[in-house]
Amino acid sequence: MEDRALVQSDNSKSPPTTKHWHFETDVEGIGWLTLDVEGSSVNVLSREVIAELEEVVTHIEGLAKAGDIAGVVLLSGKPGGYVAGADISEFDQMSDPAILPEALKRTHAVFQRIEDLKVPFVTGINGFCVGGGLELALACHYRIAVNSEATKIGFPEVKLGIFPGFGGTGRSIRQAGPIDAMQLMLTGRNLRASQAKRLNLVDKLVRHPDTLRWEARKAILSKRKASPAPFSKRAMAMGPLKGRVADRMRDETAKKVNKAHYPAPFALIDLFEKHGDNPKAMSEAEIDAFVPLMGSDTAQNLRRVFFLSEAFKKQGAKPKPQFSRVHVVGAGVMGGDIAAWCALRGLAVTLQDMDMDRIKPALDRAKGLFKKRLKTRQAVDAAMSRLEADVEGKGIPRCDVLIEAVVEKLDVKREIFEAAEKRLKPGAIMATNTSSIELERIAEGLENPARLIGLHFFNPVAQLPLVEVIQSKLNDEASIRVGCSFVLAIGKSPVVVKSAPGFLVNRALMPYMLAAVERVENGESPEQLDAAAVAFGMPMGPIELMDTVGLDVGASVARELGREVPEGSRFAKLVADGKLGRKTGQGFYRWENGKAQKAKAPPHANLPGLGRDLVQPLVDTTEIIVSEGVVADADHADIGMIFGTGFAPFLGGPLKARQDGKA
Repeated sequence: MEDRALVQSDNSKSPPTTKHWHFETDVEGIGWLTLDVEGSSVNVLSREVIAELEEVVTHIEGLAKAGDIAGVVLLSGKPGGYVAGADISEFDQMSDPAILPEALKRTHAVFQRIEDLKVPFVTGINGFCVGGGLELALACHYRIAVNSEATKIGFPEVKLGIFPGFGGTGRSIRQAGPIDAMQLMLTGRNLRASQAKRLNLVDKLVRHPDTLRWEARKAILSKRKASPAPFSKRAMAMGPLKGRVADRMRDETAKKVNKAHYPAPFALIDLFEKHGDNPKAMSEAEIDAFVPLMGSDTAQNLRRVFFLSEAFKKQGAKPKPQFSRVHVVGAGVMGGDIAAWCALRGLAVTLQDMDMDRIKPALDRAKGLFKKRLKTRQAVDAAMSRLEADVEGKGIPRCDVLIEAVVEKLDVKREIFEAAEKRLKPGAIMATNTSSIELERIAEGLENPARLIGLHFFNPVAQLPLVEVIQSKLNDEASIRVGCSFVLAIGKSPVVVKSAPGFLVNRALMPYMLAAVERVENGESPEQLDAAAVAFGMPMGPIELMDTVGLDVGASVARELGREVPEGSRFAKLVADGKLGRKTGQGFYRWENGKAQKAKAPPHANLPGLGRDLVQPLVDTTEIIVSEGVVADADHADIGMIFGTGFAPFLGGPLKARQDGKA
């Protein structure tokens, strides 16, 4: 039912004139409040937006006191999006401790005024409702959400080095209970609408956005109000249980992040331990705990990473190209996983290799990925139907993108592209996943060598977000933009890199890994070196990383960079014996079920200091790469190393860390 006809403005008591909020009442006395932030594609809660909300709430309070309103419905004026949270562009200014506390108190106060209204205040959620957007929704009396893939509900603040600061800590615990609410805040993960309803963060689901207004009207007229979490859940924050739950959260969090590097989750747990049994007190205490986090080095660097990653999303071609079919040549670990990722992202994929015996393991791995990432059997089956074995290469003429991902042998790659070029349709991307060979050498035999670009993915494909888009001296800017568009279309982050040995990531990584291997050859403990790198802030140590990349790949890249593996070394012997690391079950470590089996690391007086020494070759090489113009600037280098290697995001990347004296 189209119920906009219900809305008829009553001008007898006019609402304040505001840019971002629009308020009107209908014949039933229902107030319709719409947030539509001017000049922005998404709704964000800037200081100006909050200031206007104060005016609107004052007007609503007056109507309620006079008995002139039955209730209020809050909706978004943006199609497909509710509220994306606070305005991150204001965060640097807001980190000033002379400004931030007062601004937080102001937002807390207006949200509390909404919650204290004597008339029902209902909100309808369609699309992303995250961060401050969820905090605003939780201040409302009743929440209705569209049950679609587009609706995402969560608290991502921990990824920016903070936690919810608009009263959301206590309100989420009140609604979902301490365990579920804290997990949501500590992980930063998003929920589907149905999951949010199971956690009591949403009260009702609707199937289509068009029904939001009608259901909200019914909720107002029925004076519906959300109930808090049942006592059985709230009891986990009461008495001695609260301390035990807090200790368990600290232990689990410490397994994932270092408190010295990422203080926000631990500060949130401390806040919970003090006030988790009193949601209102927890929300009020939130401000004092939040302020020091906002100005921390970690939060500032994570904001920088966020803005860089957002800027890189604008690198695609315009108008935006459409991609529907991908053909991957090479069903090994990289090729098979690239094919699986593209199928997971909704593209039709043909996967080619010499025979089905080589393709079948890739299909099996793909099914495992789909089962892990997709929630229903139907979705898994649909993804599998999009991934087709193609020994004869029948998919080449139909594809929009061809990706070669075979062994690092120049003659093999040349042969593949010379044959494929004759069969590809005009405009199709022709790309190599080479990890180290210059594109100009691969393209020598092509009729149109300018057509070949590099799309260098990283292992494991499903986890690492970076794809290096390699530009040779033969490429024009347009082909690189189209390559960036494809990377963005499959949910990855493109960084443009000029064709040079090792490009960016491998060239910077190899001196780091080889220096660590040399230390192992000289008798140092691989476990200790890995532990030191992790203590510094790396996601894994250099020896485990070499095993993960593959010792054969490492040796090949080392040769491309002019670094031969010494004959008679342990490294050379492992490669000669086919002990190539994780993929063969044995390398520097023995591997079981995808995990390195490590002995206990020997003690060391200063593990972070040793880790800093270990990463110096990486930082030095990254600086050289920028000076040579292989990437556009230090920002590109930093984001590439963070997304491609996991280099300590809390430090802002290797060059930012050096600038700050931390690497």
